Amino acid sequence: MTEQAVRWTAEQVLALAPDEASRKAGARLGGAGPWSQTGDSASGSVWGLCKGSGSTPYRTVVDLRGPAYKCSCPSRKFPCKHALGLLLLWAAEGFGEPGEAPDWAAGWLAERVAKSERPAAAAGRPVDEEAAKRRAERRAARITAGVGELEQRLEDVLRDGLAGQQQAGYAPWEETAARMVDAQAPGLAARVRELGTIPSCGPGWPARMLEEGALLHLLNRGWLGLAGLPEPLAATVRSRVGLGGTAAEGEVVRDRWLVLSQYDSVSPDGRLTTRRTWLRGLGSGRPALVLDFGPPGRPPGLALPVGLVLEAEARFRPGSAGLRADLGERAAAAAPCDRIPAGVGTGEALEAYGAALREDPWLDSWPVVLGAVIPIPGELGWQLADAEGDSALPVALPGGGSRSGLWQLAALSGGGPVTVFGECGHRGFTPLTAWHPGCPEPVALG
Repeated sequence: MTEQAVRWTAEQVLALAPDEASRKAGARLGGAGPWSQTGDSASGSVWGLCKGSGSTPYRTVVDLRGPAYKCSCPSRKFPCKHALGLLLLWAAEGFGEPGEAPDWAAGWLAERVAKSERPAAAAGRPVDEEAAKRRAERRAARITAGVGELEQRLEDVLRDGLAGQQQAGYAPWEETAARMVDAQAPGLAARVRELGTIPSCGPGWPARMLEEGALLHLLNRGWLGLAGLPEPLAATVRSRVGLGGTAAEGEVVRDRWLVLSQYDSVSPDGRLTTRRTWLRGLGSGRPALVLDFGPPGRPPGLALPVGLVLEAEARFRPGSAGLRADLGERAAAAAPCDRIPAGVGTGEALEAYGAALREDPWLDSWPVVLGAVIPIPGELGWQLADAEGDSALPVALPGGGSRSGLWQLAALSGGGPVTVFGECGHRGFTPLTAWHPGCPEPVALG
């Protein structure tokens, strides 16, 4: 059996769609009717010609190791409806014995291989260390000046009291965030923007604003006392300020990575979409967080369906409790996982989150797979209770909003134990993916 013979499910293919319209359009192209000259390769690619409205069929090819897509249609969506339709057809029927890609597909696939080898070649080039050191010193001086300005802003807010923050509105905080951008401290700018949105977030906002303001003050003091911190904590402070090291400086872990969850969030000003992809190494057991970003109106490019396993290098960046990673070279096409990930109890989940906070006090949450827990709705909120034991975790609503995912989880559970992946944080556990006992196919919670 080749790796290509392990096909994805239709749900995993549709999870790649950038929006609902693409899902519907791709589903309509998931039959054999409009397709011709379809095929796949043992190295992990599929291709085909799709009949469209013009005289020439669209040429569509997908590299499953990314996944990455190429189509001759004019759509600016990735993947386009033709790529989704081709993958759905392959997922449902397969394309027979693997073969050689036609020239129009082979050329693009060869370019991708060559492009993946360029970073290694660039790494061997000589670096002007003195010039790099001077640039780093100039940037550190700008950040220090920005931190001083931000500290003064926080002091002014406390001196004047929080009561006037709702009337003051968001604009003063946006102005402060812009000054942090000028100081080349994007991490501080992002935290300032989040701080500015709290007064409009409903009951209890003064306490939350005080909490977030204290964390921001702690980060400022960490930067100003950076020289006296142990190196792991200093790396975390640099990362949180926005001066994190590159993946090239961090640890490289090669493993088979299970995609546990993927979701998008939009910045308060609507200018940036962040895609968070949670992975777990099946060999190492190590969690990894891969971030990708998209400009307004366009989703981020990285799309990895939940439940797939990809064999790849993960390059972990310094700091941030060792979570943040970039995916490097991939050895084979992604394939569905054949087992449910092992989980822990709610007590172990809290211990893991506490241990991570010691490394990174600004950590919002820690990724945890809970094994054998039962969702329980209640008047004061939902809980996830150990099936055997007497402890439970409060459930935090995803994004503070919809309960539909919780009812979806309750329906999957039927009152019995389920395995749940989510983010364990100081506001509770946010469930993101669940598995029914005996079924390795995950359910992404909406």
